[in-house]
Order: sequence, then structure tokens, then C-alpha cells
Amino acid sequence: MQTFLEFEKPIQNIIEQIEKLNEVAAQGQVDVGATLKDLQKKLTETRKEIYAKLTPWERVQVSRHPDRPYTLKYIDHLTDGSFIELHGDRTVKDDKAMVGGFGLVDGRSVMFIGQQKGVNTKMRQFRNFGMANPEGYRKALRLMKMAEKFNKPVVTLIDTPGAYPGLEAEERGQGEAIARNLLEMCQLKVPIICIIIGEGASGGALGIGIGDKVLMLENSWYSVISPENCSTILWRTWDFKEQAAKALKLTAGDMLENGLIDGIIPEPIGGAHADIPEACRLVKAEVVKHLNKLVKTDTEKLVERRVDKFCKMGVVLKAK
Repeated sequence: MQTFLEFEKPIQNIIEQIEKLNEVAAQGQVDVGATLKDLQKKLTETRKEIYAKLTPWERVQVSRHPDRPYTLKYIDHLTDGSFIELHGDRTVKDDKAMVGGFGLVDGRSVMFIGQQKGVNTKMRQFRNFGMANPEGYRKALRLMKMAEKFNKPVVTLIDTPGAYPGLEAEERGQGEAIARNLLEMCQLKVPIICIIIGEGASGGALGIGIGDKVLMLENSWYSVISPENCSTILWRTWDFKEQAAKALKLTAGDMLENGLIDGIIPEPIGGAHADIPEACRLVKAEVVKHLNKLVKTDTEKLVERRVDKFCKMGVVLKAK
């Protein structure tokens, strides 16, 4: 059963009409071919119209759509089922919120790492809603170092509401684990491509977000804080989350304009959840395109460019 967001009600109405007509056609009583064709055309036009003028808050909602593909879905399509998952940080345990392993992309071996939210209630609990503990970031770093050892490129898929904020996570060094990843990813001697596929919140996203190419899907977001938490801090209520989303400049367009990402990956009309195979195809095309260029780059230049890119971000004001 499909899930529809509040602003998708016109789309829902048309889809329900199409389903009813298909039921009539299945009974073989009436020829509804022409009507179905008109409705399909209307559905495409309605999706285009709605998704062409999404507000920042509506894009945040799309990024959290329960039918949206998650990390393992993308990996499965990108590797054509050749993915072999690797487990554990060799210190504490295997963090189920962070997944990673080798897979073949058009015959090239690639290390994939990303947050996995879970496709239903039980799996979301099992995956801790995509919020990794310190051992998750240490597992990610272990896999990156393994990729470096065997000279294999790294692709990270970011989709998290943030690193897990629990007391036990802080006791095991959540901040240090993320900071260590930032340092090590800057110096990693293999190509790194980072893609925000859904939510990219705070240090939880940045912990696997340092790359030669940082890309965002059209309806994803990337920010130091979620709109709800920003609203809670500033206004002490969630009621201003829409205003906060606009002020945070967290959309892919805003991030590209501010020079914080390198590109935007378009989504199918109606969002990635409307056509998952096409969304995965678009992501794969971008990964292959950038890998083909990055693997030819000299290692020293690769690291130097990566460090320079992140050092140039932001604005520095000198006190007079």
C-alpha cells in the first residue's frame, strides 16, 4: 500500500481513480483504455506541478518518505547483487545502523558504506532508525582503511537523523569517533564519493561525509540540525519547523549555491519513491561517471584537492 504525504493528496486522488478503473477493466465489462491514458497523463502532469514548487519543509518530508529507497536498496541495484557485507569494528560490536562491504560496479570493486534506517517498524528498531553508535563510525573507518589497503574506491550513502545521542554512545566516545573519521577521510589515499540519499543531519552525516565528490539527491537535505530541533531550540516548540527549514538553507539547491556540495542528482518525477529502479539508475550513472575520472587522478593530488576543497568552505571574518 502506498503512503502519501499531505501535499500529495491530488496525486493520491488520481492514483485511486486509476486503480478503480483497472478493477473495472479486469472484470472485462467496459473499455476504459482511453480514460486510463488520460488519467496517466494527468498523473504525470500533477506530479511535475507539485514537485516543481516544493518548499524546504516539504523536501524534508519527501526525504523521510517511508517508501523511499534506503542504503541497502541502492547498493543492491548498483552492484547487481554482488555486494558482500562486512561486520564489526573489532572493538565493541557490529552496529546495525551502519552497513558496509565490497561490491562490483560495472566490474570495478568498490567499498560501500552507509546508514540503513530499516524498511518497517521491527527493522527500524533493529537498525536504530539509522542512528549509528561510535562502533558504527569505527566500523566505517575500518572498512575505509581496508579499501585503502587494497586500493579500492569508497562510496558512502548518507541517510541519518543524526548520530545516536544516548548516554552509552557518549561514554564510548561518540564525538571522538566522528572526529577521527573526519581526519582520516581527509587523508585517505583512494577516491571517495559521498551521496546524501535522504536525511543528512549533523555530525552523524558528516562522519562519513568527507569526499572528493559530495552529491545530494534532489529531495534530500543536509544541515547541522533538523528543522524540528532548530525550532525547539529557538522557539521552544516544533510549531516553527517550516520557518526553520527555510532559514537553515538545507536543500540540495541551497547547498550547491553555497559551494558545500559538488552536484545534485535528479530524482524521477514524484520523488525517488515514485520510481525506485529509475532513482537507482540515476545514482549509479553518477557514481560510474565520477569514479571513472577520480581513479585516474594521482593520489597526492587527490588528497590535496580534497583538503583544499573543505578548507575553502565557509566565511572567515578577521577582527579589526
